[in-house]
Amino acid sequence: MTHYMLSIYQPAGPPPSDEVLEPIMRDLEALNAEMREAGAWVFAGGLHDPSTATVIRTKDGEPLLTDGPFTEGKEVLGGFTIVSAPDLDAALEWGRRLSRATTLPVEVRPMHDGDPR
Repeated sequence: MTHYMLSIYQPAGPPPSDEVLEPIMRDLEALNAEMREAGAWVFAGGLHDPSTATVIRTKDGEPLLTDGPFTEGKEVLGGFTIVSAPDLDAALEWGRRLSRATTLPVEVRPMHDGDPR
């Protein structure tokens, strides 16, 4: 089984109203429960606003810390889910379902298994 990261991208800016967000969160919780029952769910998490980020870059061997997101954009990484799937097709199906539940774009990407090659 391979781990895949399902990255959820959302519009930058304030979150939607509770009346918009509540059914999305209900659908997301139902999907997470289904992933757990199927043995596919590994980990998931939502992220705070990009303005809360700290970026660390090394310059001349020294870390330099700056406030704010790595890049500015119209869409930001809002959260992610890690799934275990037998192949890309199975991971893509979880990604499709996650996109339907959240109503947002989802990027599906395989994770390295620890072998740096």
